[in-house]
Amino acid sequence: MIVIHHNPDCGTSRNVLGIIRKSGTEPVVIDYLAEGWTRPQLLALFAACGLTPRQALRVSKSPAAELGLLDEGVGDEAILAAMLRHPVLVNRPIVASPRGVRLCRPSETVLPLLDRLPPGPLYKEDGQMILNEKGEILD
Repeated sequence: MIVIHHNPDCGTSRNVLGIIRKSGTEPVVIDYLAEGWTRPQLLALFAACGLTPRQALRVSKSPAAELGLLDEGVGDEAILAAMLRHPVLVNRPIVASPRGVRLCRPSETVLPLLDRLPPGPLYKEDGQMILNEKGEILD
């Protein structure tokens, strides 16, 4: 089973969801903006990804600056508390599969989490090819 913590308004998140589906898997899709986060959930995801709350903080197109979270003196506990109040502060998408858990930015970082690659060629929304006609991953 694959789980994607998804923001439908995010191009990268849409790309990753599309890649998963094109691989032949229908993931469990969690719209974390609608559902929110719990503290244990975030801590578990960050631990599995090897990220701190600061590393998982979305700084662009989020209220991180207005909330004063970009100051280096702001600790992980404060960032985590802000993420619980403002789910959009968590960078996305986060994908969990039997092969691991990772923040999938850029989109092609989801490929090692899949049991099988989607058929190529495969393109992102912006037209960038990430798998060629032979199904080979492009750098």
